[in-house]
Amino acid sequence: MFIQVCLYFYCKCLWRCLKFVVRKLTGRCELQRICYNTKPGAARTMKIEASLKGSKSKRLQTSVSVHPDAIEKTIDDIMELKKINPDINPQLGVSLQACLLQIVGYRNLIVEVEKLRREPYDSENLQHEEMLLKLWKCLKPNSPLKARISKQWCEIGFQGDDPKTDFRGMGLLGLYNLFFTPSGSLSEFHTACEKKTSSQQILTCFCSYSFAIVGINITDLAYNLLVSGALKTHFYNVAPEAPTLTHFQQTFCYLMHEFHKFWIEEDPLDIMEFNRVREKFHKRILKQLQNPEMALCPHFAASESLINM
Repeated sequence: MFIQVCLYFYCKCLWRCLKFVVRKLTGRCELQRICYNTKPGAARTMKIEASLKGSKSKRLQTSVSVHPDAIEKTIDDIMELKKINPDINPQLGVSLQACLLQIVGYRNLIVEVEKLRREPYDSENLQHEEMLLKLWKCLKPNSPLKARISKQWCEIGFQGDDPKTDFRGMGLLGLYNLFFTPSGSLSEFHTACEKKTSSQQILTCFCSYSFAIVGINITDLAYNLLVSGALKTHFYNVAPEAPTLTHFQQTFCYLMHEFHKFWIEEDPLDIMEFNRVREKFHKRILKQLQNPEMALCPHFAASESLINM
């Protein structure tokens, strides 16, 4: 343990000495070198984030958690602290601002998603009930729901006669994602499935397992990817500024599409193999996200917007 601690401090001191020498040789600080030598997107933003977090300056360390409205002032503070003339380096401020918007936005997205996950489904809340009933109408437009508590819910993949029990793990986040799939991004859903289908056919697309409960399960997968930081690669390549809940829901839709195709490829014997297939799918997505160029949903990519940042 003592040797590991000594090695850590040795490497840390060596790294700081190396940065000092490189700055003297190039005349640029680490933030400048990253912005000038790394193209916009995840590669640049993640390096900027690591540089700010690893700085010995508390002002730089806390810059990744400022309020979005304070980002411009934060950029001015960074330029002043690093003794960078904004008139000589006007593009640097623009690049740093783009990176900070993504970094701060990602942190705020986690907070927003966590808030939804922690809010339980309330059958006495009219808004919750309205969303749930609209979900039924979107997926089963030609089959009226006979009663709020009904075995009919099993037809769209819930486990019992009252869907609220299935939302216990993911709270309202599960309902928001399920509702978003058929109503908020139906065109993307159909495109990714390579089908031009109706809402009813979305269900048959997932005929070998329960659509609703699998959607809640994939919501859990997307949530864990977000909280672990694995989705930074995707969001920093996709969102030119702060990633939003819509970006998260679009990513959820993509994961649903890809999981369906993966399920078919795996050709499991029955639903009992679901956890094995899910875990294998999870590992494949994690491997893809290790590539700094990766954007899970290419049709949502914002590379053109990032090009001048």
